[in-house]
Amino acid sequence: MERKKKVDPDSPPTLRDDIMAITKARLTLMVIVTTGIGFWVSSKENGFDLWLLIHTIFGTSLAALGSSVFNQLMEIDVDRKMERTRDRPLPAERLAPAPAFLLGTVLCGFGIVHLAAKVNAESSALVAVTLLTYVLIYTPMKRTSSWNTIVGAVSGAFPPMVGWAGAFGHPTQTEGVVFRWDLIFSPQSFFLFALLFFWQLPHFVAINWIYREQYKNGGFVMWSNDDDDGSKTSFYALLFTVPLVLLMAQPVVYQFSGWLLAVGGGLLGLWMLVLAIRFRKVRTKAAARKLFFYTLAYLPAILILLVIDWR
Repeated sequence: MERKKKVDPDSPPTLRDDIMAITKARLTLMVIVTTGIGFWVSSKENGFDLWLLIHTIFGTSLAALGSSVFNQLMEIDVDRKMERTRDRPLPAERLAPAPAFLLGTVLCGFGIVHLAAKVNAESSALVAVTLLTYVLIYTPMKRTSSWNTIVGAVSGAFPPMVGWAGAFGHPTQTEGVVFRWDLIFSPQSFFLFALLFFWQLPHFVAINWIYREQYKNGGFVMWSNDDDDGSKTSFYALLFTVPLVLLMAQPVVYQFSGWLLAVGGGLLGLWMLVLAIRFRKVRTKAAARKLFFYTLAYLPAILILLVIDWR
């Protein structure tokens, strides 16, 4: 009987491991899921095209991988200071900045061009704006202003909009337009954006406060800095959860979903609100962790309701 080789936990990471780490490949799964759901609900109106979905997810994923590379290139010195990031490929000097820059450029450039050629100009433009917001505004802003959390949530809320716009494909000759602004500024597109935007805020402020010392030592300017009693952070967690509850009324008002999403999503949001209120009252790491872990459960639950009830 052949014996399996044991993996040495102390062995150095392979090149494959480092590529996965510098592109944050596992985190790209969320981009894929939210882009795919945006595409799916849009295809209920436009008809489902499998190849168009594949091209939309492929181009968006490449750009997301590339943006992670640029993010880590800009934060090498910060990552060296933080225990949870100091073993990343760049601060640990297993990868040099020059080839990493080339990798990020190729991934982002090819992703944007692929979307423009195989999907449409609207999805390509949304991804380009996402990259600009994430790399050129959010990443440097983390060291200068605590409002970087808002900007980061903006960039993180674009993927379902990309999927929504992508499902429309290229405009037909009868449409007679090159760029369809109405795809981006439709009520449905706004709802998808707002859902991801407001979900991210209680999610991130909770984890920021739990690891506030690490963020502060790394040189990041966060709301949780010097907020040892949690008064400021818990206020923001509560403040940004309220719109998430109220948002569930919009699909019913504009008639692109039924009451299942409104009631189910409202109840899910109300429980998050209860956890945010508890965090506000007790201001302990245990309360912050409960809120954080609930946000992880909230997102797939609300997305399932969205897929089922979208008209």
